Amino acid sequence: MAMEEKDKKIKKTKKKKDTKSSPDISFKPSSTVKGLKFGGQIIVKSFTIRRARTLELLKLLSLPPSPSPSPSPPLLSTAAYLPTNFTILAHQAWHTLTLGLGTRKSKVVVFVFETEEMKTAVTAAEGGLWPSEIPLGDVNKKMIRKLKNWEMARFKFRKGCLTFYVYAVRNAGGEGFAAAEDLKVILQAVVALKDFMDHTAMLVMPHQKAINYTSCPPFAMAH
Repeated sequence: MAMEEKDKKIKKTKKKKDTKSSPDISFKPSSTVKGLKFGGQIIVKSFTIRRARTLELLKLLSLPPSPSPSPSPPLLSTAAYLPTNFTILAHQAWHTLTLGLGTRKSKVVVFVFETEEMKTAVTAAEGGLWPSEIPLGDVNKKMIRKLKNWEMARFKFRKGCLTFYVYAVRNAGGEGFAAAEDLKVILQAVVALKDFMDHTAMLVMPHQKAINYTSCPPFAMAH
């Protein structure tokens, strides 16, 4: 009897784990979650990032336009911010002016919201909380901390000259994460990327009308 009760408890625990809609991640209030880090490179805080189109993010992560079997558009609840032309050129100039002491590393920030409605409320052109372009030094205060009553889980990856910050965003006090599949796709894609040796190729992205996967130069290069 004791063994049967033990087996039932194990099966019950396993069932609860299976029904969770998110990976084993730690959510914290937006007021306490770790933000972007700059070290001693204070000048980098003035460099800007811009909101990217979904196709730009897919290209950067080396993902196909439809990463899942579903015919619906991918990553609908995801918002990504990439370095602007100014930032890319400024990093190169700063590195040269400092005789190689200035950092050439830029940052990419990706937010995976639990629902598309949450993303729209934050990024809408009219009435949204976030601007389409923002200095890196303002991201913590004007983007992350501004989402009151929401929770975030933070992931950080260094990939050569690009550092990826990925945030999962949900309502405070929630259980699981409804957009766990999108989060998993993005995290796996970032982990699989090879180190970026030079991000100047990203300069063509803001003016592209379409992304052609066969003709675009690769963004990730091996050591």
